[in-house]
Amino acid sequence: MIIAQESWSLDRCINYAVNHNLSVKKLKYSEASGLEVKRQSYRNLLPSIVGNTNYSVRGGRSIDPGNNTIVSNEIFFNNYSVNGSVDIFSGWRKINSIASAKFIYTALSQETLQEKYLLAFRVMQQYYDVLYFKEAIAISEQQKEISEKNYESIKRQKEIGIKAGVDVYTAKSTLVSDKLKVTQAKNNLKLAKIQLKQEMNFEGTLSFIVDNVTFFDKAEKTNKSNDIAAVYGKAITFIPSIKASEARMQSAKKELAISRGALAPSLSFLAGYSTGYFETRKDDNGNIIPFSEQLNINASNYIGLDLDIPIFQSWKRRTEVKQKKIALLQAENDLDIQKQELRNIIEQLLQNYDASKSEYEQTLQQERERALSFEIAQKKYDNGLINVIDLNTEKNLYATAQNQHLQVKLKLKLQEQTLAFYNGIKVFNIN
Repeated sequence: MIIAQESWSLDRCINYAVNHNLSVKKLKYSEASGLEVKRQSYRNLLPSIVGNTNYSVRGGRSIDPGNNTIVSNEIFFNNYSVNGSVDIFSGWRKINSIASAKFIYTALSQETLQEKYLLAFRVMQQYYDVLYFKEAIAISEQQKEISEKNYESIKRQKEIGIKAGVDVYTAKSTLVSDKLKVTQAKNNLKLAKIQLKQEMNFEGTLSFIVDNVTFFDKAEKTNKSNDIAAVYGKAITFIPSIKASEARMQSAKKELAISRGALAPSLSFLAGYSTGYFETRKDDNGNIIPFSEQLNINASNYIGLDLDIPIFQSWKRRTEVKQKKIALLQAENDLDIQKQELRNIIEQLLQNYDASKSEYEQTLQQERERALSFEIAQKKYDNGLINVIDLNTEKNLYATAQNQHLQVKLKLKLQEQTLAFYNGIKVFNIN
């Protein structure tokens, strides 16, 4: 069990999540596999060398491999050979295979990075939820303190006959309700921390001392564009999902070239050496020639060229070319889908961001007005100009305004961070 007592910043939470997320690990394994495939595609350019040896005992009527005569007795022999070949021309298939493997590896790397960014956004959302409920506790605690002061004040006024008993009951009911809201806010904070831990794949307890968050500031407008075309133009150059789709499309082009290369003749250079030992190989005196001598006597070698011309294979290779053409069209369509989704996301983000900026100003003004209205109502109640129900109404409206502004403030911060990301600004310090 891991127990962490120190504070956790947003960057630290994100990096922990990236390093421990199982989906990211799975993609990293695929990326490592793609790297090995890429390396092997280069190795395939090397010559192929194969060694062979065998040990045989042949009985009955057979041909003596040492002198090609027919014998009826049991004979023993063994062979040794080394054969090598190297492609001279194969329709550029191996060169295109290298390019295809490189593009696939690039796609896998970008897909891993895309998953890291998606995880980072999810962690940021959960982190800001913790922030929200932490602030919500402060608001509910403030409301509870106000209710406690009013309750104690009304009790004293009731004792001297200024207030009626019903006012005491109403004030106590309000206090109990506010205490419940504090408890609920604390429970919501605990749940938010659990959800953050689960997103991070963290086992143990987290002690949060959250960094101060800078919220909406008009000066920040100069750091990013709010034009759809401009944001999209920047995002399309670095968003990993786009780069992954582009790489897979390029790989599909190379796969098509590979299938077309299979229609062309292929030429290889061949070379080999072989020898053997046969117990039927004897000298003029009828003695079996020694093993070391036979290796020299029986030795042979060859060199040559192998030309392979595809003539007819039931249209198999033509079908492969057609399938690769379809795969290329699918890859191009997938890229178009990714671009369309990216543009839609940015368009919705900008619309929501503009709406949140308006809401921010309105909820901020509303909170200030409700604070002033409650302050006036408190003074009126203290002077006996309004009853406790009217006071509680103003207090609840003030609390509602505080929570609404807090929600908009955090939502706007998330949208600011997201918009900055699509503008190419470094938002996450992902190791």
